[in-house]
Amino acid sequence: MEASNRTAASEFILKGFSGYPALEHLLFPLCSAMYLVTLLGNTAIVAVSILDARLHTPMYFFLGNLSILDICYTSTFVPLMLVHLLSSRKTISFTGCAIQMCLSLSTGSTECLLLAIMAYDRYLAICQPLRYPVLMSHRLCLVLAGASWVLCLFKSVTETVIAMRLPFCGHHVIRHFTCEILAVLKLACGDTAVSDAFLLVGAILLLPVPLTLICLSYMLILATILRVPLATGRRKAFSTCSAHLAVVLLFYSTIIFMYMKPKSKEARISDQVFTVLYAVVTPMLNPIIYSLRNKEVKEAARKVWGSRWACR
Repeated sequence: MEASNRTAASEFILKGFSGYPALEHLLFPLCSAMYLVTLLGNTAIVAVSILDARLHTPMYFFLGNLSILDICYTSTFVPLMLVHLLSSRKTISFTGCAIQMCLSLSTGSTECLLLAIMAYDRYLAICQPLRYPVLMSHRLCLVLAGASWVLCLFKSVTETVIAMRLPFCGHHVIRHFTCEILAVLKLACGDTAVSDAFLLVGAILLLPVPLTLICLSYMLILATILRVPLATGRRKAFSTCSAHLAVVLLFYSTIIFMYMKPKSKEARISDQVFTVLYAVVTPMLNPIIYSLRNKEVKEAARKVWGSRWACR
């Protein structure tokens, strides 16, 4: 029985927004524009962080990692989603679905950890300024970033293998525009208890725990900032942290809604709308928020852009 089901599930149909043709016509130009801004904005952040020596600091090292994550995350599904918005055939192979699921889980999970690491970096920079160069060494930055990427990839591969080994019966229509693991599990006709347990543990470790660490870091940062006697020092510290806080609030509020809410067998259009919000809109806004709230990034961008024109 399992073998026949596995053969029948050689491909899936991504229903997406096919029940809303007018919405599809609206989403294509919007998502195309947002994806283009995501690619250009995050690539610019990475390029500026590499080309300007003044930005060779832990803060911008982690910001560069975040930008690379955003590019990888959106690229796992947005190009195919754009094709499907214009096509009547909205299929994806079993292997392609597994790869898409694994990569989106991995990059999304890594971003959760990276945002917590960035909060810890700001805590050390503001609350322990004299010891900061020693505490946040280049080696520690590499270890923290590398461990986040590797651990989340291992977690995501495990979750994907467990989910995709389940028997899939019936129509194989995923009521989503991507192979999102919760949407795929709704098609399984076997026992999903193991997969649900892994997802629950992963959601707890990657959502409330990092968010608690972020909140604790910023409580300590706020207490330190309020003790700064000079108003200019307080403004600089607030400016540095406000961009990161804005990204954290936008990212975590939407993703917690998706993964910490009660499980439902019914697919809802709101699930897809929230997926667009945290998976397409947030990566587009990240470079905009960091650029607008960070004078160093704007000055570095002007310097790099000016030197390019001077070379010509």
